[in-house]
Amino acid sequence: MSDTHQHSIRFVRETMLPQAEPPVAERGIVKWMRQNLFSNITNTVLTLLAILAIYNLAVGTLPWLLNGIWDAPSIRVCREILDGKTGGCFAVLTDRWNQLLFGFKYPAGEYWRPSVAFVLLFVAAAPVMFFKYLPRQLLIFTAIYPFVAYWLIWGGPILSPIVALLGFGAGYLVWNRLVASSFAAGFFGAIVAAAVTWFVGGMIVDAIAPENPMLSAVPSRDMGGFMLNMILGVVCVSLSIPFGIALALGRQSSMPIIKWICVIFIEFVRGVPLITLLFVANVVLAYFLPPGATFDLIIRVIIMITAFASAYIAEVIRGGLAALPRGQYEAADSLGLDYPQAMRLIILPQALKISIPGIVNVAVGLFKDTTLVSVISMFDLVGMIRGPILASTDWNGVYWELFGFAALLFFVVCYGISQYSQWLERELATDHR
Repeated sequence: MSDTHQHSIRFVRETMLPQAEPPVAERGIVKWMRQNLFSNITNTVLTLLAILAIYNLAVGTLPWLLNGIWDAPSIRVCREILDGKTGGCFAVLTDRWNQLLFGFKYPAGEYWRPSVAFVLLFVAAAPVMFFKYLPRQLLIFTAIYPFVAYWLIWGGPILSPIVALLGFGAGYLVWNRLVASSFAAGFFGAIVAAAVTWFVGGMIVDAIAPENPMLSAVPSRDMGGFMLNMILGVVCVSLSIPFGIALALGRQSSMPIIKWICVIFIEFVRGVPLITLLFVANVVLAYFLPPGATFDLIIRVIIMITAFASAYIAEVIRGGLAALPRGQYEAADSLGLDYPQAMRLIILPQALKISIPGIVNVAVGLFKDTTLVSVISMFDLVGMIRGPILASTDWNGVYWELFGFAALLFFVVCYGISQYSQWLERELATDHR
């Protein structure tokens, strides 16, 4: 065999070569920095400026945090301990934590009650927030949680929340019975059934309520601190979403009276500042009540904040309804679904999925706006800081520590809401898979 013929024989490798490491610039932190921080000249300049800004902020902030005083009876003692050094007087947080969280009038021995209600809030919200992963039977506790939380926080006879729950149950039964024949009949029938149940039940409670209930009653005027912000935020957000859906559907209704009532309500509320509505809740609503009648201030504030948020959520949901193609409505008609069935099974699930970012934006803004109640003499977290704490001689002059703590609490809640909404969007993004 000639040499030329021998060299023409091809060799086929039977084993793989060992895998070679990628270049240093194409792996690990070096690759991430090259792609995200120094990909071009503009990004490199912006990255260096950002690093410089973070460095200057850290140089000014870290000594104030690390040298902070956590154990002192007053700001004067804090300054004596610091002796001219830079440091925060965080002792105000350890000294007044209970007032910042629960207000200055809520009984100290009853702090466990709102704390338990706060923990149970996550248990009640879990079946709604993670509906794909938890059994639907847990929704029973979600339904009764508002009444349990009310009894825990406000106290009093246990029959009061039971009667309230029975009123909603009676309204639901009447609604379920009459809505098939007429939506209006079911709606008004439910209201009448609930009102009658509450009226009769209220008389029974007044007649047989024990003098020493299991939990002592706490007046609404004694609510305060971050607890008040949480109460207003959770209740108003929970109520504003269904009311916003109803207003959005009413604005698109073919019945002129319902349509214009919803339009006027939405446009009027959106054109009025929330602080004006709070002053109305504090002062004006009392003039519309019968002589001698009382209307709890927290209830009045909840009504106004809920109305304010409902108008904005209605417009967000209306945008989601307008974003759906006309074919979805025609598909519902072709299946023979009536209006309630089409909205519940086809239209609203898609519209609400589109509206998630807008709804979350309104919810976050609403939760932060609960601090406005301090202008009507309600001692929420900001009201406690501006009022009793800074007015005391012990802590007059401590600003950054208190407002920084308030900002941290609100940031944790709002950031949690934002992260959940992004997770929910990913879970519901079935049309892109």
